Amino acid sequence: MSNPYARIVEPLDPKQPAKKFFNLKKLGDARYARLPFSIRVLLEAAIRNCDDFLVKKEDVENILNWKVVQHKNVEVPFKPARVILQDFTGVPAVVDFAAMRDAVKKLGGDPEKINPICPADLVIDHSIQVDFNRGSDSLQKNQDLEFERNKERFEFLKWGSQAFQNMRIIPPGSGIIHQVNLEYLARVVFDQDGYYYPDSVVGTDSHTTMIDGLGVLGWGVGGIEAEAVMLGQPISMVLPEVVGYKLLGNPQPLVTSTDIVLTITKHLRQVGVVGKFVEFFGPGVAQLSIADRATIANMCPEYGATAAFFPVDDVSIGYLMQTGRDKEKITSTRKYLEAVGMLRDFKNSAQDPDFTQVVELDLHAVVPCCSGPKRPQDKVAVSDMKKDFETCLGAKQGFKGFQIAPDLHNSKVKFTFEGCDFELAHGSVVIAAITSCTNTSNPSVMLGAGLLAKKAVEAGLTVKPYIKTSLSPGSGVVTYYLRESGVMHYLSQLGFDVVGYGCMTCIGNSGPLPESVVEAITKGDLVAVGVLSGNRNFEGRVHPNTRANYLASPPLVIAYAIAGTIRIDFEKEPLGINASGKKIFLKDIWPTRSEIQAVEQQFVIPGMFKEVYQKIETVNKSWNALDAPSDKLYTWNPKSTYIKSPPFFDGLTLALQTPKSIEDAYVLLNFGDSVTTDHISPAGNIARNSPAARYLTSRGLTPREFNSYGSRRGNDAVMARGTFANIRLVNKFIDKQGPQTVHFPSGETLDVFDAAERYKQAGHPLIVLAGKEYGAGSSRDWAAKGPFLLGVKAVLAESYERIHRSNLVGMGVIPLQYLPGEDAGTLGLTGRERYTIIIPEKLKPQMNVQIKLDTGKSFHAIMRFDTDVELTYFHNGGILNYMIRKMAS
Repeated sequence: MSNPYARIVEPLDPKQPAKKFFNLKKLGDARYARLPFSIRVLLEAAIRNCDDFLVKKEDVENILNWKVVQHKNVEVPFKPARVILQDFTGVPAVVDFAAMRDAVKKLGGDPEKINPICPADLVIDHSIQVDFNRGSDSLQKNQDLEFERNKERFEFLKWGSQAFQNMRIIPPGSGIIHQVNLEYLARVVFDQDGYYYPDSVVGTDSHTTMIDGLGVLGWGVGGIEAEAVMLGQPISMVLPEVVGYKLLGNPQPLVTSTDIVLTITKHLRQVGVVGKFVEFFGPGVAQLSIADRATIANMCPEYGATAAFFPVDDVSIGYLMQTGRDKEKITSTRKYLEAVGMLRDFKNSAQDPDFTQVVELDLHAVVPCCSGPKRPQDKVAVSDMKKDFETCLGAKQGFKGFQIAPDLHNSKVKFTFEGCDFELAHGSVVIAAITSCTNTSNPSVMLGAGLLAKKAVEAGLTVKPYIKTSLSPGSGVVTYYLRESGVMHYLSQLGFDVVGYGCMTCIGNSGPLPESVVEAITKGDLVAVGVLSGNRNFEGRVHPNTRANYLASPPLVIAYAIAGTIRIDFEKEPLGINASGKKIFLKDIWPTRSEIQAVEQQFVIPGMFKEVYQKIETVNKSWNALDAPSDKLYTWNPKSTYIKSPPFFDGLTLALQTPKSIEDAYVLLNFGDSVTTDHISPAGNIARNSPAARYLTSRGLTPREFNSYGSRRGNDAVMARGTFANIRLVNKFIDKQGPQTVHFPSGETLDVFDAAERYKQAGHPLIVLAGKEYGAGSSRDWAAKGPFLLGVKAVLAESYERIHRSNLVGMGVIPLQYLPGEDAGTLGLTGRERYTIIIPEKLKPQMNVQIKLDTGKSFHAIMRFDTDVELTYFHNGGILNYMIRKMAS
């Protein structure tokens, strides 16, 4: 064995000498016991994969020396145990692999070298939409439409599962990626190729962090980076600081895990944890179920950390039993973790490791809350919701403002729906969705919603029929226990029928609102509201007609649906008045924690998980019937509007091209703060007046056949036209929201794609100016690929979201960052200048580069290539070009 740490390999059980592990305790290094548990996972992976080439002894020493070097920007490699993808990001990944095989063949290499080495699971959960939401047949109707719209994509994915090794597909209708990961895919400890080692995962979805709640270290990466990991490359990462988050006390009886995570999200945003690991510890952790911990870990991207880790403890082991995992594997899992010092006892403070800093939260101080109206970190106590929304109505346009004139705050618009008269006002709820793995993975909040629905129906309360209610569980297990516990009937009576197993409303697949509702909203310029149990509520994400969107626990989603408005004080105002004239308040129907726990203990049992998951890969008959080609090279269909060979590798040669300075670039767009990947590359509906719609129409499609941007990510022609196509885009060059910009040579205002095409035809390079947190939100590789195809050579921002910066690097787009204390305002930049970015011959990580303007002014910015590996990718024109050259040579 060539591994320099082979001396610490030993059998876990002397009776099974063929099954070994790297016993980290045998290092005899006192530093190991002081490492955060999350860093121990990085250390084990470095030791096990140490070959003194991709992973060196120096890297192992740096990780062991974490306490000393954590602030020094030290780069270490990490080889995760597996990769997980969902179909919106999975389709472009498989498209890239297919195109890379073609490119390797053209360069004279073996195309079958392009093949996943690291195990990968692809869960199809992002395609289903809430087209139908009333009646017991809604689920089947939505699933039928899903297959009708996405047949081409699904056939392509099925081809990929056959053409590439180590890639498993979880068919549509199975559940949401992170809940399936939690309940089924996660190993906690791998037993593979004769070795035990910690499970770890990177995923092409930012909420991959949810699995941290089970003690599996995981986080989201860009699709481009995930492809490299699948091909055997380690992730190059800066050894992170680790913030210890100490939980104390017990939650109050009326508080849910949703309230806890929204509180933590706001708190950690204030602390500042971008690019850091957060590791939870303290006696309060022991009070939280795995589902509660997973909810908290799920929203890690919303508080900005890389990972939100809960080390494995007895509660984690109990969860493996509850979800029907193999008993022998559970026994070996516990034994391995004890052997390597990775099994945690949260009540034993002597186990507490060193942290970069420690912050605390008393769980007893958490109160029921929501977040919104436009960002997940903007927590609002439920008791303050009415007042806060009314303040937002008149406040200046922004994250907490809609700038509605004071005399219009009480505007009402009458409309007719299904033959009955209704009226809408500012704050009227038009979407109420129990959705997202954040909460549907948690039996306590789901059963809490069911019990609240039961009490509401029994009290005579109803939901207005025009409100688009829906229930989209994260797995079939949820439906199972809701049905068995007897609450599904009551949820259905309030309009919360099961509409599908997928992300749905949480990612913008909310489907259409009734036309009369849309007309009323438009007529009154109303700030209509969506309430959802999701994790993101960025403007324009949930639905184009809901300008205010609030994240809430499933019981609160139902409560606001019954109220019909966000402008209600639950303490003082009734939810409704029943047929007997009695006022019913929220406190009258809110279930107690003990009620919920009693039902959960009785009905959430291992047999349910076993029954649902043993048939997960074969239960979908429509998937089974799909006929996919078996060739190792994909035969591209020029007529397809879903799957197209991308132009990323056109003209690629084995020889490297020397990076050149960017000369006289125009600014395509000029942004402020918090431009999200939803703004850059929306996933939702394709507007009928957009460049993407014009392209699809030219290919003979009708608007009904457009589907969503997310479903079209296998076609670069659609996605380039969909870049910066969000209808809520705020560009400083334009005095209103919308996907347009100024083409400076002509002075015309054009759609962003049309302006970029004009610049490209004239040979003009482009850059984008932005403020803080550029690229926040979903880990969306098309938010980098799209600008690349538009001709954007660099982005100049005050700061970046971690995954998006990595994606820009992966596509060869330069992420530039203003020097500390500088921004567009202090430098007097208008965006109307032309920019020359001087690229020196010798580059080093995070070096300063000079930017010259055509006005004669110049300044410096940081080139955010953070590691030598990232510079290698840049010299190759991107990570995929690097991989192709490596495989073809």
